Amino acid sequence: MAETVTLSLEEGFELAVNAFLANGCDRRNAEAVARNMMQAEGDRCASHGLFRCPGYLSSLKSGKINGKADPKVIDLAPGAVKVDGDGCMAPVALEVGRQPLIDKAKANGIAALALTRVHHFSALWVEVEALCEAGLAGFAFTAFKPVVTPGGGTQALYGTNPMAFGWPRPGKDPVIFDQASSAKARGEIQIAARDGHEVPPGTGIGPDGKETTDPNEILKGAQLPFGGYKGANIAMMVELLVAGLIGEWFSYEAAEGDTNDGGPPRGGEFMMAIDPSRFGDADGWAQHSEAFFEKFQSIPGTRLPSARRYKNRQETPETGVVIPKALYDQIVELTG
Repeated sequence: MAETVTLSLEEGFELAVNAFLANGCDRRNAEAVARNMMQAEGDRCASHGLFRCPGYLSSLKSGKINGKADPKVIDLAPGAVKVDGDGCMAPVALEVGRQPLIDKAKANGIAALALTRVHHFSALWVEVEALCEAGLAGFAFTAFKPVVTPGGGTQALYGTNPMAFGWPRPGKDPVIFDQASSAKARGEIQIAARDGHEVPPGTGIGPDGKETTDPNEILKGAQLPFGGYKGANIAMMVELLVAGLIGEWFSYEAAEGDTNDGGPPRGGEFMMAIDPSRFGDADGWAQHSEAFFEKFQSIPGTRLPSARRYKNRQETPETGVVIPKALYDQIVELTG
């Protein structure tokens, strides 16, 4: 079994911050991304935690990502706001654009945020959870480079194109799901390849166009959408929202403009926030929704989305987070 290292959440945060500072980031950019990573680690989502650090560092060293970016908020309309990320890592732009989005949603009932010129490599639930904490329902969408085939296809066109949705529950943890349009998140396939595990049937195809459970072959070939054409249609919707709608790159354009340094390509993110109290049931929406969740949980074998993450979150401040020693050593080496 591979050797591991156990870190406290604080130690993981400092490890990431120091690595970013040593590779061209200012403290503002470094801490924003480290916070995002450690939220994932705290929920035991290894595929979006410190695992992503070497990729970010590669893109900082190559100059593709601007480690001293200063994202700017641009007011577009009463219900629309944009952040020009200045080539930053997406968490920095999100921290700048979050409050304007919340303010517009509370003023108008619904609002949208466009993030442009950003490099997104992180979990989406983090951004929608922040909206839920403000009492809003939220959506988030982003793309990548072509790694997923359209339904029935044998060549990649779409990114994994994740989407997240969050529903606020006053006094309780919100209900949030964060899932890729592909059958499996790419980070999970990369970890399976790293650790020598197979992946489930239906995850992807090799360079020959045939289905395989070998993660290394899938990484050389293409991933499959979940649910065949249904997942592929959702992947298309995400492409249009994060590229066609806001003037950013489609996944194939991101690939054409990328340096292939191992980090995230340039792209966009689209978010929408909704104030449930402004849609005709100001006094009853929360209680009505709780009745639905009670009905849901009365069915044997069910678990609300994100419940496991919240349980993990309660434990990791005491247990710490476990990462492969090879990853720890790599980050230390890249820190210099």
